[in-house]
Amino acid sequence: MFRLALILHLFIGSTLAGSAVIATLVAGQDTVQMIIIAALVGFLAAFPISWMVAKKLYEEG
Repeated sequence: MFRLALILHLFIGSTLAGSAVIATLVAGQDTVQMIIIAALVGFLAAFPISWMVAKKLYEEG
């Protein structure tokens, strides 16, 4: 299940990080520091989400 969670994190992490960066830019925070923070928050938020999705996939199968 750990491998599945890591593979899912590749997709979920990039999606959340990209969405957070876009939201930051739309909000007018266009400094490099704010963009990096937004990307990092999205990347870190994807860990528990990936774990929950992987767990749910293993329960269903």
